[in-house]
Amino acid sequence: MENVVFDKLNDHQKEAVLSTEGRVRVIAGAGSGKTRVLAHRFVYLVNELGISPSNILCMTFTNKAAQEMKNRISRMVDIGNVNDLICTIHGFCVKVLRRDIYRMGYPKNFIILDEEDCKALAKQATQEFNEDYTIKTIKGFLSEVLRAKTDPLFPWALKPYIETIVLPTINKLNPSNIDSIARYIQLQVNSFALDFTDIVEFAKYLLTTYKDVREYWQNTLNYIMVDEVQDCNASDWAIMTILSEKHRNLFIVGDPDQAIYEWRGSRPKDFIDFCSDKDITLSENYRSTPNILNVANSIISKNHNRIKKDLFTKISPSKVAIHFHAKNEEMESEWVAKQIISMKEEGCHFSVFAILYRASFLSRNIEQAFIDNKIKYEVWGGIRFFERMEIKDILAYLRLIVYMDDLSLKRVINKPSRKFGPKSFQELEKLAAQKGTSLYETLLSNQVSAFFDKKPIRGFINLIEECKVFKEYSSISELLEYILKESGLWNLYRTDGDEDRLENIRELISSVKHYEEANAEEETISLETYLQDIALYTNADYKNGKGDTVKLMTVHQAKGLEFPYVFVVGLNEGIFPSHRTIRERRKEGEEEERRLMYVAVTRAEKALFLTESEGYDNSLQSNKFPSRFLKEIGDGLIEVKGDFNPYLYVSTEMLAQRVDSYDRRKICLQFEIGEQVRHKVFGEGVVIEKQGNSGDEYLVYVVDFAGRIKYLKSSFLEKCYGTHDE
Repeated sequence: MENVVFDKLNDHQKEAVLSTEGRVRVIAGAGSGKTRVLAHRFVYLVNELGISPSNILCMTFTNKAAQEMKNRISRMVDIGNVNDLICTIHGFCVKVLRRDIYRMGYPKNFIILDEEDCKALAKQATQEFNEDYTIKTIKGFLSEVLRAKTDPLFPWALKPYIETIVLPTINKLNPSNIDSIARYIQLQVNSFALDFTDIVEFAKYLLTTYKDVREYWQNTLNYIMVDEVQDCNASDWAIMTILSEKHRNLFIVGDPDQAIYEWRGSRPKDFIDFCSDKDITLSENYRSTPNILNVANSIISKNHNRIKKDLFTKISPSKVAIHFHAKNEEMESEWVAKQIISMKEEGCHFSVFAILYRASFLSRNIEQAFIDNKIKYEVWGGIRFFERMEIKDILAYLRLIVYMDDLSLKRVINKPSRKFGPKSFQELEKLAAQKGTSLYETLLSNQVSAFFDKKPIRGFINLIEECKVFKEYSSISELLEYILKESGLWNLYRTDGDEDRLENIRELISSVKHYEEANAEEETISLETYLQDIALYTNADYKNGKGDTVKLMTVHQAKGLEFPYVFVVGLNEGIFPSHRTIRERRKEGEEEERRLMYVAVTRAEKALFLTESEGYDNSLQSNKFPSRFLKEIGDGLIEVKGDFNPYLYVSTEMLAQRVDSYDRRKICLQFEIGEQVRHKVFGEGVVIEKQGNSGDEYLVYVVDFAGRIKYLKSSFLEKCYGTHDE
C-alpha cells in the first residue's frame, strides 16, 4: 500500500503527506499537485496510521473539487473509507446545523435560500418600508445585508445579528431600530430560511456559544485539512481555528499568489501570517512549459503581499509566449480566430483552446469573429453576448418596430414595468384570438377594451409607432440610443446596479456603429438587414457547442482549470488591470489584479497568447493603451507581433500613475440628474439636482439616499460601478 500512497509524488509532496501532526502550512503554487497531496495524505492517515475516516475533515471550496477529492481517495482506500466529511466548508457547516440548530429555535429541515429567493425577500422588505428598490438596488441592498451580518461595525449591529434579531427570546431590536435590512432578516427567521452567509455564521455561533457542541466536533475531528485557504474569509478562519483547538492538527493548503477574492471578504494575509509548526512549499509545476512559467513568475514578482516562491518545471521548453498588438478590437479578435484555425488545420481540436478575459462584455467581438470564421465555441459560466437578457430586450424592441411580432411584444410590453401583468396579457391574447390579429395590432385597434387604455400602454404604443417613422430617416445606432432612453430600458438597467449589463449595452451600441461603418458603401443599411445579420449570430447551429468547442470565460471562472492553449484578450490598461478596482482599493486592488493576471497565465499548458488593441473604449471613455502587466514581463520572455510601438507604454505609465494617485477629494467627477452615485458614509443614492456650473470644483449635487436628502460637493461622490466578474 505504501507504493500507492507515495505513487508519483516528489520529495516535497511526500514531506507534506508525512507531516501529519501539528499546524502545517503548504504553499502550493499553480499546477503543483496540491489536490494529489491532499488525497494522498488522507489515504496515508487511513491506510498507514489507522485513523478512522470519520475523524478526518477535509474541506474544499467547491462541490466539484470535493467530488474530485472523493473520487481520487476512493481509488486508493478500501470500500467504506470515504465519507461525507470530504466536503465544502458550507457542506460541513450544514452538518453542524442539522445536528444542533434546534438550540436556536430552528427545525432541522430549515430552508436554504438561493439567489432568486434572496432577491424576492429583499423586494418584500424594501417595499414594506416604501423604499424604491430600483433606486436602492436589490443587488446593493443584499450587499448591505451581507455587511450587516458580517461587519461588527455596521451601524445598528450593537451585537451580532444573530443575537440582535434571530434569537427568539433575547436582545430583540427596539422597534425604532427596525429598518429594511432588519426586516429582511426577520422575514428569513419567519420562514426558518438561511442564505449562504447564514450557514457559516449560524455554525460559528453554535460552535462558539455551546461548549458541548464545540467539544463534540473537536473530539470527533482529530485531523483537519483545508484547501484554497487563501480564499477563506474571517468566519471560515474562525471555524477552522475552533475545530482544531484540541488536537492542533490543522493542515492548510493555499497560494497567496492566486488570491482573487479579497473583494468579497477573503483574507489571504491570514494565510501569509499563519503561525505554523512547519511550512512546505510546492514549487514544481506539472502543467506549464518553462516559457509560460517565466512569464508568470516575472509578473507576480512585482507584488509585495506574498510568500516568495518561483515556479519551475521539468517539462521541455516550447514556443515563447506571444504578445499581439492590433490596431482595433476587430483585428484583435480576427487574429485570435486565425491562430485557432491555423492550429486546427495542423490537427488541434477546438476543445484545447480557451479565451480568457477580465470582463464578460469583452466576449462580443470574439464571438462575432468566431461565428464569421465558423469556429464552434461556448461561453462557460455565462451567456453568449446576443443571448444576454439586456441584449435580447433591446433587440426585441427593434424587432417589434419592424415585425410587430407576438414574441417580441410579450418580452418587452412590461419591461420596464407598465402595470400590464399576466391577467391583462391573458385578456389581450383572448381579444387577439377573437379578431385574428397579432397582439400588437390588437393593442392598436380602436375596438380594444378600455381595460387596456392605460397611460403606460398608450405611451408604449406611441413609442413604437414613432420609431417606425424614426427608423426611416435615422441610423440604426441613433434609433437604438433613442429607444434605450425613451423606453426606460437604460434607466432600468442603470438602477439595477449591475455594471456588467451597462457595459454590455455600451458594447452593443459600439458594435452597431461598427456595423454601420463596415457597410457604409452599401446603398442602404436597413434595420431589417441588421436584424437578419444578428439572427446569424444567434443561429441554432451555434447554440449546442458542447464537446469540441473553444471555451470562453472570465479569468475568475477559469480558476482551477487548465487548457493546452490559452489566449488572454483585452489586455488594456483600465480593463486588465481594472481601474475601478484600483480606485476602490488602491495598492491592495492592484495586487489582486496582478494575482488575477498570474492565474490567467498559469492556466496555459503548452502555449500562451496575450492580446490587446488600440482604439477608443466605451467602457473606459478613453483611448486604449497596453496593460501595465505586459510591460512588467521580463525582456526576452515574449515575442511581440503586430505593428507595436513601444512608445505606447509611455501612455500606459501616465494613465497608470494618474489612477494610482487617484484622490477623490481632488478629482471632480461630473454627474447627470438621475445618475446613481456613492458616498463613503451615506451609501448609494440618486442625483436629483445640481447647483453650480459644470467643471466647478464647488459644484454641489442634491442626492437622494433612499429618502435622505443630502447636499454634497462633487469631489466627495463617485460613480456607482457594478461588482467584479466571476
